[in-house]
Amino acid sequence: MSVMTKAPQQGPFFHGTIADLRVGDLLTAGYRSNYRPEVIMNHVYFTALVDGAGLAAEIAAELSGRGAVPRVYVVEPTGPYEDDPNVTDKKFPGNPTRSYRSSAPLRVVGEITQWTRLTQEALQMWRERLAALRTNKRGEIIN
Repeated sequence: MSVMTKAPQQGPFFHGTIADLRVGDLLTAGYRSNYRPEVIMNHVYFTALVDGAGLAAEIAAELSGRGAVPRVYVVEPTGPYEDDPNVTDKKFPGNPTRSYRSSAPLRVVGEITQWTRLTQEALQMWRERLAALRTNKRGEIIN
C-alpha cells in the first residue's frame, strides 16, 4: 500500500486514547499497541468517525485495567497518511471505517466528549473478541 500525499478524506479526524492530552500536543508513533503490547507501533491511527475513535478509546481504557478514562481528540495529520491496512480491504472491502494511519505525528486540535458509548454487553463482547484475537493469527497487526 502506498502512502497518499493527497488527503483521501477531508477531516475532521479523531483519535481515541486514554492519554490526557492538550491542544497542540503531538501524538507520535513508537508506543506499544493497546491490542498487542509486544508490538511497538510504527504508525499513529485515526478515523473520520467520532464513534470509531470512541470505540478505540473505550477499548484502550478496558485493556488498561486501571480505571483509565477514555478520551477522543480531534486531530490533524502533520504529514502524509494512508488507509489503515488492518481493516481496509483485508477485513472489509474499501474503507467503511474511514480509518487511516500515519508515521508522521498527529496534532491535537480539540477534545470531543460526546460519542456513542458502549453498553456493558458490548464491552463484554469486545473483551471476548480481544482475548480471542490475542491467541489467533487473525489478530496480527500490519505494522
